[in-house]
Amino acid sequence: MDIKKILSRVDHTLLSVDATFSDVKTLCDDAIKYRVASVCISPSFVKRAKEYSGKNMKICTVIGFPNGYSTKKSKIFETSDALENGADEIDMVINIGALKSKNFTYIEDEISEIKKVCEDKILKVIIETCLLSEEEKINMCKIVSSSGADFIKTSTGFSKCGAKREDIVLFKKNLDSRVKIKAAGGISTLKDAEEFIKLGADRLGTSKIIKFVKNIN
Repeated sequence: MDIKKILSRVDHTLLSVDATFSDVKTLCDDAIKYRVASVCISPSFVKRAKEYSGKNMKICTVIGFPNGYSTKKSKIFETSDALENGADEIDMVINIGALKSKNFTYIEDEISEIKKVCEDKILKVIIETCLLSEEEKINMCKIVSSSGADFIKTSTGFSKCGAKREDIVLFKKNLDSRVKIKAAGGISTLKDAEEFIKLGADRLGTSKIIKFVKNIN
C-alpha cells in the first residue's frame, strides 16, 4: 500500500501528560509535512496549535479522556470549549461503567448530545475495547450507529492494550455502513497500519508511524 495513502489516514497523536507546546509544534510541523489526517492533542493545546498551524491541518482533541467517567454535562462543556478553541474533530470516551451496568440509554443520549454540539465537526466515540466483552462491543456498535456519531474508535491507548485486528472485523459486521472506524493504540509500523486499513479502519491513531517513515527515508 502506498505510504501516502497510509499517512492520509493517520491521526498523528501526542497525549502524554508531560508534553510541552514545543513538542506539539514539532508534531504539527511533521503532520503538515507528511499530510496526515489530523493531529490529536490534549484540549489545553488546541487553541495555540490552531493559531500556530492555521488552516494547514485539522486538529483533533479528546473529551472525558482517558477514563470516560466524567459527567455528561462536563463532557458537553469540554466539547464546546474545544470547538471554540478551534478543534476540527472530537474523540470522546464513553462511560464504561454505564455500559457495564447496561445503561444503554444514558450512553446513547450522551453521544447524541455531544454530536449536537459538534454539528458538522467529526465525532469519534472511544469504547476501550480491551475492557469489553464481545456482547458489549456489539452493543456499542448499535449505539454508535444510532447516535449520529461519525466514528467508533477502539482505544485510548492508556488502558490494558490498544487496537486488535479482530475488533475491526467485529465492527465491520455490526456497524451501520455510515459509521467509520478508527483503530488506535499499539500501531507502530507500516505493516500494522496497512493490515488495519485492509480490515476496514478508516483512521489510525498513532504516535509512531511518522517516526517509522522517517527512519526508512
